[in-house]
Amino acid sequence: MDTGDTAWVLASTALVLFMTPGLALFYGGMVRSKNVLGTLMHSVFAMGLMAILWVIVGYTLAFGTDVGGLIGGLDFIGFRDVGADPHPGGFLGQTIPHTLFATFQMMFAVITPALITGAFAERIKFSGYVAFMSAWLLLVYAPVAHWVFHPDGWLFKLGALDFAGGTVVHINAGIAALAVILVVGKRKGFGKEAFVPHNLTMTILGTGILWFGWFGFNAGSALGANGLAASAFLATNLGAAAGALGWALMESRKERKATTLGVASGAVAGLVAITPAAGFVGPMGAIAIGLAGGLMCSWAVGLKFKLGYDDSLDVVGVHLVGGIVGSLLLGVFGTVAVNEFGADGLIAGGGLALMGKQIVAVLATLAFSFIVTMGIAKLVEATIGLRASEQDEIIGLDLSQHSEVGYSLNETAGSFAHRADAAPAHSTAASHVVVTQGGGA
Repeated sequence: MDTGDTAWVLASTALVLFMTPGLALFYGGMVRSKNVLGTLMHSVFAMGLMAILWVIVGYTLAFGTDVGGLIGGLDFIGFRDVGADPHPGGFLGQTIPHTLFATFQMMFAVITPALITGAFAERIKFSGYVAFMSAWLLLVYAPVAHWVFHPDGWLFKLGALDFAGGTVVHINAGIAALAVILVVGKRKGFGKEAFVPHNLTMTILGTGILWFGWFGFNAGSALGANGLAASAFLATNLGAAAGALGWALMESRKERKATTLGVASGAVAGLVAITPAAGFVGPMGAIAIGLAGGLMCSWAVGLKFKLGYDDSLDVVGVHLVGGIVGSLLLGVFGTVAVNEFGADGLIAGGGLALMGKQIVAVLATLAFSFIVTMGIAKLVEATIGLRASEQDEIIGLDLSQHSEVGYSLNETAGSFAHRADAAPAHSTAASHVVVTQGGGA
């Protein structure tokens, strides 16, 4: 055991957990005020639900003894034999307790399903959300995590690289978001009304928390207090910075103005893109990947208006596209000079071998996650129901699902319910910015 490594991963575990309330604020500021608590609830409740499921069975499905390269066995069910000694399966990070490794991975399992909720914000009933999220963690997230992160997983053995979750977290959540919104359909008024964010100051605060927590997400994945953690830390910051600049550049070119929502979204897009590559690329590679993430995601968020799918807070445009950008560009900028356990990409003289493996990992994740998520969403919709009723959607999720209001401007909640967002009136300029620019993650 190494006390320094253990201390750093303990801190990183707390940082990754802190990202989920940051995500709640990030998403919560972008919805209409009548849905702010329902949106916050989607992330905060995941902190409880996903943690319990992870201990009971999720962790062992992801990191238990390999079964055919596809799933983990049940040897760690209920965290049985998860103790103070290192993980027995030959993982990197043999200097930290097994229980710490499992808890660090728990925080990834908490935030990944929560990312999906931004896609169906403002139109999902709470019971359907709970059923969908529970099934998705066990049937989609855990198997993909095993493929990529377990030394005996088939993508790990293939040589595909993913330092901190480009495929497992972002592509997985992004394509799942597309599948579920195709099942639940569009919000009432989508394409006809401007759904203007009600509190962008909240979103900016959430962005800051996400950026801060992401150092634990990426640098913590070195599983030690070492040079690799420092390299990943730097790459993470550069990816976020370049992503913010890239989105602002795209907005300035299209609209002659850079928006706070755009810069916030760009920072998150850069963080998403650098996640799979953070421990495998140098500083200039990190800047290139973050910049590409900001530019490509800024373009991609507009696709929902052209193709007609209602991705409320642009999970598809940011997490799916950003995850693909980062995973594929790792095949260009990867270098063993940063990480001996990685591989050289195209620029470092490795040819197209790594790129080919990255393509396989991306396609496998897209296909598996989309198909299984679609099945889960249809099953939940056909049984207990996933979509809120039209009346509940008009009232807002805060009152209809939780009997609360986020902003009690009058003495009674009932009076507020009649007023809040019943007939939103916004300036033409503000509506134009939101509809054309998108934004969110």
